[in-house]
Amino acid sequence: MVFEKEGLSRNIIHNLKYKGRENIANHIAQWTIEQLEFQNSKPELLVSVPLHPKKQKERGYNQLHRYTELLSAHYNIPYHHTLLKRNQYKKAQALKNKIQRSQTEQLFSLTEPIQNTHCLLIDDVFTTGNTLNAAAWELLKDPSNRISILVMAVDL
Repeated sequence: MVFEKEGLSRNIIHNLKYKGRENIANHIAQWTIEQLEFQNSKPELLVSVPLHPKKQKERGYNQLHRYTELLSAHYNIPYHHTLLKRNQYKKAQALKNKIQRSQTEQLFSLTEPIQNTHCLLIDDVFTTGNTLNAAAWELLKDPSNRISILVMAVDL
């Protein structure tokens, strides 16, 4: 879906992320399942972009976990919620300017090595791509890994 600055898509994502409406992930997952087919490149592992532990404690959950788990069950692909670790506690991307959003050095680290794995990296909103870029490069430090990207919404 297209993430609009004002409108339904923004309300859906913000309710999921900030208003404790984790059940919205069920609906977005169902919509994704209706749209997404893996042709000849089905991933081997689903990896959701992590929140910093402090932010996850504040929210009470990671808005991507339920979504990822539902996709995992439908497509029969395992997930790993803790493979990536967010190293820095920062304010939400939506609250940053363009320069602040680009500062992603050492934003993530791996909690364990992986090799020869096709990962589907999952995030909620693609805005500048900086967060996904930082996470993907961490996974690609081993050149035998491959990355595909799935997001709930794109901010055009």
